Amino acid sequence: MRKMLAAAVSRVLSGVPQTPTSRVLLASCNYSKDATFEIKKCDIYRLEEGPPVATVLTREDGLRYYKTMQTIRRMELKADQLYKQKFIRGFCHLCDGQEAVCVGLEAGINPTDHVITSYRAHGFCYTRALPARSILAELTGRRGGCAKGKGGSMHMYSKNFYGGNGIVGAQGPLGAGIALACKYKGTDEIALTVYGDGAANQGQIFEAYNMAALWKLPCVFICENNLYGMGTAVERAAASTDYYKRGNVIPGLRVDGMDVLCVREAAKFAANYCRSGRGPIVMELLTYRYHGHSMSDPGVSYRTREEIHNVRKTSDPVMLLKDRMVNNKLASIEELKEIDVEVRKEIEDAAQFATTDPEPPLDEMGHHIYSSTPPFEVRGANQWIKFKSMS
Repeated sequence: MRKMLAAAVSRVLSGVPQTPTSRVLLASCNYSKDATFEIKKCDIYRLEEGPPVATVLTREDGLRYYKTMQTIRRMELKADQLYKQKFIRGFCHLCDGQEAVCVGLEAGINPTDHVITSYRAHGFCYTRALPARSILAELTGRRGGCAKGKGGSMHMYSKNFYGGNGIVGAQGPLGAGIALACKYKGTDEIALTVYGDGAANQGQIFEAYNMAALWKLPCVFICENNLYGMGTAVERAAASTDYYKRGNVIPGLRVDGMDVLCVREAAKFAANYCRSGRGPIVMELLTYRYHGHSMSDPGVSYRTREEIHNVRKTSDPVMLLKDRMVNNKLASIEELKEIDVEVRKEIEDAAQFATTDPEPPLDEMGHHIYSSTPPFEVRGANQWIKFKSMS
């Protein structure tokens, strides 16, 4: 089983010709506008056909995906540093290694579509248009955070993005509810409901499947299978690790979650399926996290350092996109290095803001309970302490 899972995340695409990076012409006049790539075929369940096995990547899209993934990677590494410096307290779950998931999903849907996920949410926050400085400031509990410093790592929100949920699997029925709202309003929008392989064994996930199938809700249930639920390997926790088949009567597909192009095409396929009125679909994304489950987990007691190194060497999503772009003349090494420098500066500036911005004042403790309502009083820890709540 372990060999099968390792092979599933392997990014060595057989039969795809590779050109040594050193042979690529670096002059901007030699850049290609686009290139066609073979991508790994998805495993499908209760579907006659799946996403395409080849796709076109434009230079513009490639540069955008690269910068976004690098920004998320650097932001998570900076969060690691800030946590160890005790600027960030409490729970903190990092997603470095899984960047192709959030970037690929966002590339396959519309900004008006809806996303809800687990507590490993920082990457989704960024792809849903939250600035890095507002994410890091929220992690440090500052006023300039996206939730005004009151949400922290697990509770960040933006337009059409519903968190960041601290309860394992709770986003399952919530996502089905968002999809119900989409159908009720007739907006032609869909809901992406993202959860981990650990949450996939929760009963509420299956209840959400049932309701979504019964009412044909436009919901894409997405299992981020990073091979470990906290410190437990998937084959030790689940009798069946075919998470894309868990919906029973709901069709599903299993996708290479380390390839941003594969994720993008699968997201487009799933989105079109839901918009057609055929109901929900289940998507399993095979991916890998470099950090432990959370910052309190060193991540090497249940897996070897060699395993982590091997994934970094063969399957890293940022490296794979970089190699594709350079080898197919969509970008030069120098150009991508310039992006790296720009990203580092952006994250350093964001970290500076996150560590110097003031904390929210105590009198704002009761604010933003409701989105729009007249001011009212909120009781504090005892009946004599009162806070005013403002929308």
